[in-house]
Amino acid sequence: RLSLDVRVQQILRQELMAQITRFDAIGGGGIVMDATNGEIVAMTSLPDFDPNNRDGVDDDALFNRNTLGVYELGSVFKIFNHAMALDSGVATLSSGYDASKPIRVGRFTISDFHGEDRWLTVPEIFKFSSNIGSAKMAIDVGTAAQQQFMAKIGLTTRTPIELPEQGRPITPKTWREVNTMTIAYGHGIAVTPLQTVTAVAAMVNGGVLYAPTLLKRSPGDLVVGEQVVSPETSDTMRRLMRLVVEDGTGRNGDATGYLVGGKTGTAEKQVGGRYKRKALISSFIAAFPITAPRYVVMAVLDEPKGIKESFGYATGGWTAAPVVKRVIERSAPLLGVAPVDETTADVQRRLALYGDKRDTAVAAN
Repeated sequence: RLSLDVRVQQILRQELMAQITRFDAIGGGGIVMDATNGEIVAMTSLPDFDPNNRDGVDDDALFNRNTLGVYELGSVFKIFNHAMALDSGVATLSSGYDASKPIRVGRFTISDFHGEDRWLTVPEIFKFSSNIGSAKMAIDVGTAAQQQFMAKIGLTTRTPIELPEQGRPITPKTWREVNTMTIAYGHGIAVTPLQTVTAVAAMVNGGVLYAPTLLKRSPGDLVVGEQVVSPETSDTMRRLMRLVVEDGTGRNGDATGYLVGGKTGTAEKQVGGRYKRKALISSFIAAFPITAPRYVVMAVLDEPKGIKESFGYATGGWTAAPVVKRVIERSAPLLGVAPVDETTADVQRRLALYGDKRDTAVAAN
């Protein structure tokens, strides 16, 4: 028996197709995963084809973007970078990093898309999606520790699933300091969307990495996972991801009542060994309800083009986040997730970034 829910599968396909059409993208992919056990609830790769009629189907339609395609996913990787820094004890929510100037490394320059040009706290680095701050956090953690962490959460080897189409991640041949900095914000490492969803589920579910599966588990089955970050780190990451949706780049992914927390990602594609500025991989990954995540939802658009309504932008916040929002709004009632009043004291307490240990100095800033 498959874990797929055909209702959610249809919703995901409809919403992804509508956005691909709207932004004139060449394709896209989407996944809904149960964060508590790794079951795939829905997965679609577009363009697709009718398996009853294979005549005239081109290679692009036969290509599974979710499990075979490997992509640099940009700022989605800041979820892993922050979790790594917090879990190692190298950084805390009170830590600050100088993001006032770009970082120059040889002939490369690391800068922010919309720079704040000042010192940023760890939550602000996540909220404003600062490449500079993320790179400096990664350097503090160290190259060897970053490589070990990425391996531990399954981003350097194939992710096992009951499909023959499994892409192998592309990682640096020699993991240097410059790689450490760029991987912090999702460049210089290419992974599948399935790997990303699996790893993000572990970042929000209490820190347990479960193998993804397309087979429905029987009631009472013992699902064994690996503890990859502490429950405390996972709790902090949930709060940070909610901050992005409430007041950051993920606002277009907020589904009222379902307490969505997420992260946007936008990366230029490599074409012929060089980055092509107008060819983007735009994505958004979210978990809900973020206070006790049940599901992780990801949408990826391949080469979307900016439109008038997005002010010419084709970034993840404009293209992929609305897909995730609509999938959650339509699927949550079918999956038994009831909306909640986000203004209640209990919900606000569970989402408060600093909880009862708020740093007054940080609060003042």
